[in-house]
Amino acid sequence: MAAADVLARIGELKRRRNAVILAHNYQVPEVQDAADFVGDSLELSRKAAGLEAEVIVFCGVHFMAETAAILSPGKTVLLPEAGAGCPMADMINGRELRAWKERFPGLPVVCYVNTSAEVKAESDICCTSSNAVGVVNSLGAGELLFVPDKNLAAYVARETGRTIHAWDGYCYVHHRFTPRDIEAARLRHPGAEVWVHPECPLDVIDLADRTLSTGKMVQEARTTPCREVVIGTEKGIIHRLSKENPAVAFHPARDTAVCVHMKMTTLEKVQRALETDTHRVTVPPAVADRARGAIRAMLEIA
Repeated sequence: MAAADVLARIGELKRRRNAVILAHNYQVPEVQDAADFVGDSLELSRKAAGLEAEVIVFCGVHFMAETAAILSPGKTVLLPEAGAGCPMADMINGRELRAWKERFPGLPVVCYVNTSAEVKAESDICCTSSNAVGVVNSLGAGELLFVPDKNLAAYVARETGRTIHAWDGYCYVHHRFTPRDIEAARLRHPGAEVWVHPECPLDVIDLADRTLSTGKMVQEARTTPCREVVIGTEKGIIHRLSKENPAVAFHPARDTAVCVHMKMTTLEKVQRALETDTHRVTVPPAVADRARGAIRAMLEIA
Protein backbone atom coordinates (compact mmCIF):
# COMPACT_ATOMS: atom_id res chain seq x y z
CA MET A 1 0.00 0.00 0.00
CA ALA A 2 1.33 3.45 -0.90
CA ALA A 3 2.23 5.82 1.93
CA ALA A 4 -0.62 8.17 1.02
CA ASP A 5 -3.09 5.29 1.22
CA VAL A 6 -1.72 4.23 4.60
CA LEU A 7 -2.07 7.78 5.93
CA ALA A 8 -5.62 7.99 4.61
CA ARG A 9 -6.51 4.69 6.27
CA ILE A 10 -4.94 5.82 9.56
CA GLY A 11 -6.98 9.03 9.43
CA GLU A 12 -10.16 7.08 8.84
CA LEU A 13 -9.44 4.70 11.73
CA LYS A 14 -8.59 7.58 14.06
CA ARG A 15 -11.92 9.23 13.42
CA ARG A 16 -13.86 6.00 13.77
CA ARG A 17 -12.17 4.99 17.00
CA ASN A 18 -11.69 8.43 18.57
CA ALA A 19 -7.95 7.80 18.65
CA VAL A 20 -4.88 9.98 19.01
CA ILE A 21 -1.35 9.22 17.82
CA LEU A 22 1.59 10.22 20.00
CA ALA A 23 5.16 10.03 18.71
CA HIS A 24 8.40 10.41 20.60
CA ASN A 25 11.03 12.83 19.32
CA TYR A 26 13.22 9.90 18.27
CA GLN A 27 10.69 8.25 15.96
CA VAL A 28 11.27 8.02 12.21
CA PRO A 29 10.25 11.18 10.30
CA GLU A 30 7.12 9.76 8.65
CA VAL A 31 5.73 8.61 12.00
CA GLN A 32 6.46 11.98 13.60
CA ASP A 33 4.71 13.71 10.69
CA ALA A 34 1.64 11.48 11.03
CA ALA A 35 1.31 12.04 14.79
CA ASP A 36 -1.11 14.37 16.49
CA PHE A 37 1.51 15.24 19.08
CA VAL A 38 5.31 14.83 19.16
CA GLY A 39 7.34 15.19 22.35
CA ASP A 40 9.18 13.42 25.13
CA SER A 41 7.68 10.46 26.94
CA LEU A 42 6.18 12.14 30.00
CA GLU A 43 5.01 15.18 28.06
CA LEU A 44 3.10 12.89 25.73
CA SER A 45 1.61 10.80 28.53
CA ARG A 46 0.36 13.92 30.31
CA LYS A 47 -1.06 15.21 27.06
CA ALA A 48 -2.90 11.94 26.50
CA ALA A 49 -4.40 12.00 29.98
CA GLY A 50 -6.00 15.35 29.27
CA LEU A 51 -7.51 14.43 25.91
CA GLU A 52 -10.99 13.11 25.20
CA ALA A 53 -9.59 10.36 22.96
CA GLU A 54 -10.56 6.81 23.86
CA VAL A 55 -7.56 5.17 22.17
CA ILE A 56 -3.90 6.21 22.47
CA VAL A 57 -1.44 4.90 19.90
CA PHE A 58 1.96 5.47 21.49
CA CYS A 59 4.79 5.47 18.95
CA GLY A 60 7.70 4.99 21.28
CA VAL A 61 8.96 2.19 23.49
CA HIS A 62 7.29 0.00 26.07
CA PHE A 63 7.86 2.00 29.26
CA MET A 64 6.36 5.05 27.57
CA ALA A 65 3.16 3.21 26.71
CA GLU A 66 3.07 1.89 30.29
CA THR A 67 3.31 5.43 31.64
CA ALA A 68 0.44 6.50 29.40
CA ALA A 69 -1.61 3.54 30.66
CA ILE A 70 -0.86 4.51 34.26
CA LEU A 71 -1.96 8.10 33.74
CA SER A 72 -4.97 7.17 31.57
CA PRO A 73 -6.40 4.04 33.24
CA GLY A 74 -9.71 4.26 31.41
CA LYS A 75 -8.22 4.44 27.92
CA THR A 76 -6.92 1.86 25.48
CA VAL A 77 -3.16 2.27 25.01
CA LEU A 78 -1.57 0.62 21.99
CA LEU A 79 2.13 0.11 21.24
CA PRO A 80 2.41 -0.51 17.47
CA GLU A 81 5.60 -2.57 17.83
CA ALA A 82 5.63 -5.08 20.68
CA GLY A 83 9.40 -5.49 20.44
CA ALA A 84 10.11 -1.81 20.99
CA GLY A 85 11.73 -1.95 24.40
CA CYS A 86 14.29 0.17 26.24
CA PRO A 87 17.55 -1.59 27.17
CA MET A 88 18.18 0.92 29.98
CA ALA A 89 14.74 0.34 31.50
CA ASP A 90 15.42 -3.41 31.32
CA MET A 91 18.63 -3.00 33.36
CA ILE A 92 16.64 -3.03 36.61
CA ASN A 93 13.41 -4.69 37.76
CA GLY A 94 11.26 -4.44 40.86
CA ARG A 95 12.90 -7.37 42.63
CA GLU A 96 16.37 -5.94 42.10
CA LEU A 97 15.30 -2.52 43.35
CA ARG A 98 13.71 -3.99 46.47
CA ALA A 99 16.94 -5.84 47.28
CA TRP A 100 19.02 -2.71 46.67
CA LYS A 101 16.77 -0.64 48.93
CA GLU A 102 17.40 -3.11 51.76
CA ARG A 103 21.10 -2.26 51.58
CA PHE A 104 20.31 1.44 52.11
CA PRO A 105 17.39 1.54 54.53
CA GLY A 106 15.62 4.86 54.82
CA LEU A 107 17.12 6.50 51.75
CA PRO A 108 14.65 7.98 49.27
CA VAL A 109 14.52 6.42 45.82
CA VAL A 110 14.38 8.57 42.71
CA CYS A 111 13.56 6.73 39.51
CA TYR A 112 14.03 8.09 36.03
CA VAL A 113 10.88 7.99 33.92
CA ASN A 114 12.76 5.53 31.68
CA THR A 115 11.80 2.61 33.91
CA SER A 116 9.14 -0.06 34.05
CA ALA A 117 5.92 0.39 36.00
CA GLU A 118 7.09 -2.08 38.64
CA VAL A 119 10.25 -0.03 39.26
CA LYS A 120 8.22 3.17 39.51
CA ALA A 121 5.99 1.37 42.02
CA GLU A 122 9.04 0.70 44.24
CA SER A 123 10.23 4.32 44.08
CA ASP A 124 9.37 7.40 46.09
CA ILE A 125 9.40 9.86 43.23
CA CYS A 126 9.92 9.90 39.49
CA CYS A 127 11.95 12.37 37.44
CA THR A 128 12.67 13.30 33.86
CA SER A 129 15.95 14.45 32.38
CA SER A 130 14.67 18.03 32.43
CA ASN A 131 13.59 18.12 36.08
CA ALA A 132 15.93 15.60 37.76
CA VAL A 133 17.97 18.34 39.45
CA GLY A 134 14.84 20.02 40.80
CA VAL A 135 13.36 16.73 41.99
CA VAL A 136 16.51 15.79 43.90
CA ASN A 137 16.79 19.26 45.44
CA SER A 138 13.14 19.08 46.53
CA LEU A 139 13.73 16.00 48.66
CA GLY A 140 15.92 17.81 51.17
CA ALA A 141 17.98 14.62 51.56
CA GLY A 142 21.76 14.64 51.53
CA GLU A 143 21.90 11.04 50.31
CA LEU A 144 19.62 9.07 48.02
CA LEU A 145 19.27 6.22 45.54
CA PHE A 146 18.87 6.88 41.82
CA VAL A 147 17.80 4.35 39.18
CA PRO A 148 18.67 3.32 36.56
CA ASP A 149 20.88 5.84 34.69
CA LYS A 150 24.33 6.31 36.22
CA ASN A 151 25.23 9.09 33.78
CA LEU A 152 22.19 11.20 34.60
CA ALA A 153 22.83 10.47 38.28
CA ALA A 154 26.42 11.72 38.01
CA TYR A 155 25.24 14.91 36.35
CA VAL A 156 22.57 15.49 39.01
CA ALA A 157 25.01 14.74 41.84
CA ARG A 158 27.41 17.36 40.53
CA GLU A 159 24.64 19.92 40.05
CA THR A 160 23.07 19.39 43.48
CA GLY A 161 26.03 18.44 45.69
CA ARG A 162 24.05 15.44 46.99
CA THR A 163 25.48 11.98 47.60
CA ILE A 164 23.77 9.80 45.02
CA HIS A 165 24.07 6.03 44.93
CA ALA A 166 23.45 5.22 41.28
CA TRP A 167 22.35 1.96 39.72
CA ASP A 168 24.77 0.73 37.07
CA GLY A 169 22.49 1.42 34.11
CA TYR A 170 22.77 3.64 31.06
CA CYS A 171 21.26 4.48 27.69
CA TYR A 172 23.44 2.76 25.12
CA VAL A 173 22.95 5.58 22.60
CA HIS A 174 24.09 8.35 24.95
CA HIS A 175 26.70 6.26 26.75
CA ARG A 176 28.56 5.78 23.46
CA PHE A 177 29.20 9.48 22.98
CA THR A 178 32.84 10.32 23.64
CA PRO A 179 34.88 13.53 23.99
CA ARG A 180 36.38 12.71 20.60
CA ASP A 181 32.88 12.89 19.06
CA ILE A 182 32.42 16.42 20.40
CA GLU A 183 35.87 17.54 19.36
CA ALA A 184 35.37 16.16 15.85
CA ALA A 185 31.95 17.82 15.57
CA ARG A 186 33.47 21.18 16.51
CA LEU A 187 36.07 20.77 13.77
CA ARG A 188 33.34 19.97 11.22
CA HIS A 189 31.13 22.85 12.39
CA PRO A 190 33.40 25.47 13.99
CA GLY A 191 30.68 28.09 14.36
CA ALA A 192 28.11 25.80 15.97
CA GLU A 193 27.01 25.50 19.58
CA VAL A 194 27.02 22.00 21.02
CA TRP A 195 23.99 20.75 22.96
CA VAL A 196 24.11 17.36 24.65
CA HIS A 197 21.67 15.29 26.66
CA PRO A 198 22.32 14.73 30.39
CA GLU A 199 22.31 10.96 29.78
CA CYS A 200 25.76 11.45 28.24
CA PRO A 201 28.92 10.76 30.31
CA LEU A 202 30.31 13.72 32.27
CA ASP A 203 33.43 14.04 30.12
CA VAL A 204 31.13 14.62 27.13
CA ILE A 205 28.93 17.06 29.04
CA ASP A 206 32.05 19.00 30.07
CA LEU A 207 32.87 19.74 26.42
CA ALA A 208 29.38 20.89 25.46
CA ASP A 209 28.01 24.42 25.51
CA ARG A 210 24.67 23.34 26.94
CA THR A 211 23.20 20.27 28.62
CA LEU A 212 19.53 19.90 27.70
CA SER A 213 16.78 17.30 27.73
CA THR A 214 15.02 16.65 24.43
CA GLY A 215 12.12 18.84 25.54
CA LYS A 216 14.48 21.67 26.44
CA MET A 217 16.26 21.29 23.09
CA VAL A 218 12.96 21.79 21.32
CA GLN A 219 12.24 24.89 23.41
CA GLU A 220 15.68 26.42 23.07
CA ALA A 221 15.80 25.81 19.32
CA ARG A 222 12.87 28.20 18.89
CA THR A 223 14.78 31.17 20.32
CA THR A 224 18.47 30.40 19.79
CA PRO A 225 20.49 33.08 18.00
CA CYS A 226 22.81 30.36 16.68
CA ARG A 227 22.73 29.49 13.00
CA GLU A 228 24.24 26.05 13.61
CA VAL A 229 23.82 23.61 16.48
CA VAL A 230 25.44 20.22 17.03
CA ILE A 231 23.04 17.85 18.77
CA GLY A 232 24.36 15.18 21.15
CA THR A 233 21.38 12.88 21.51
CA GLU A 234 19.52 10.31 19.41
CA LYS A 235 19.55 11.90 16.00
CA GLY A 236 15.85 11.33 15.30
CA ILE A 237 15.11 14.62 17.04
CA ILE A 238 16.90 16.52 14.28
CA HIS A 239 13.90 15.97 12.00
CA ARG A 240 11.64 17.89 14.37
CA LEU A 241 14.21 20.57 15.17
CA SER A 242 14.86 21.24 11.48
CA LYS A 243 11.17 21.17 10.57
CA GLU A 244 10.24 23.69 13.26
CA ASN A 245 13.32 25.91 12.86
CA PRO A 246 14.36 25.95 9.19
CA ALA A 247 16.72 28.92 9.66
CA VAL A 248 19.00 26.86 11.92
CA ALA A 249 21.23 24.02 10.72
CA PHE A 250 21.22 21.08 13.14
CA HIS A 251 23.97 18.45 12.94
CA PRO A 252 24.29 15.12 14.80
CA ALA A 253 27.31 14.87 17.07
CA ARG A 254 27.72 11.35 15.70
CA ASP A 255 25.91 9.79 12.76
CA THR A 256 25.50 6.44 14.51
CA ALA A 257 23.51 7.88 17.45
CA VAL A 258 20.45 5.76 16.68
CA CYS A 259 18.10 3.85 18.99
CA VAL A 260 17.09 0.80 16.99
CA HIS A 261 14.08 0.21 19.22
CA MET A 262 12.68 3.67 18.46
CA LYS A 263 13.05 3.00 14.77
CA MET A 264 10.96 -0.19 14.84
CA THR A 265 7.65 1.64 14.52
CA THR A 266 6.34 2.26 11.00
CA LEU A 267 3.18 3.77 9.54
CA GLU A 268 2.02 0.28 8.57
CA LYS A 269 2.34 -0.85 12.18
CA VAL A 270 0.36 2.19 13.35
CA GLN A 271 -2.39 1.22 10.91
CA ARG A 272 -2.33 -2.39 12.12
CA ALA A 273 -2.53 -1.26 15.75
CA LEU A 274 -5.69 0.72 15.03
CA GLU A 275 -7.23 -2.11 13.02
CA THR A 276 -6.46 -4.96 15.43
CA ASP A 277 -5.89 -3.38 18.87
CA THR A 278 -2.30 -4.64 18.88
CA HIS A 279 -0.41 -4.40 20.98
CA ARG A 280 -2.45 -3.32 23.98
CA VAL A 281 -0.41 -2.25 27.02
CA THR A 282 -1.92 -2.67 30.47
CA VAL A 283 -0.56 -2.36 34.01
CA PRO A 284 -1.98 -4.34 36.96
CA PRO A 285 -4.04 -1.94 39.10
CA ALA A 286 -2.01 -2.51 42.27
CA VAL A 287 1.22 -1.71 40.45
CA ALA A 288 -0.31 1.18 38.54
CA ASP A 289 -1.63 2.82 41.72
CA ARG A 290 1.81 2.79 43.35
CA ALA A 291 3.61 3.87 40.19
CA ARG A 292 1.12 6.69 39.75
CA GLY A 293 2.05 7.89 43.22
CA ALA A 294 5.70 8.31 42.22
CA ILE A 295 4.73 10.17 39.05
CA ARG A 296 2.29 12.44 40.89
CA ALA A 297 4.89 13.24 43.53
CA MET A 298 7.06 14.59 40.73
CA LEU A 299 4.21 16.52 39.11
CA GLU A 300 3.32 18.19 42.40
CA ILE A 301 6.85 19.53 42.63
CA ALA A 302 6.79 20.71 39.03
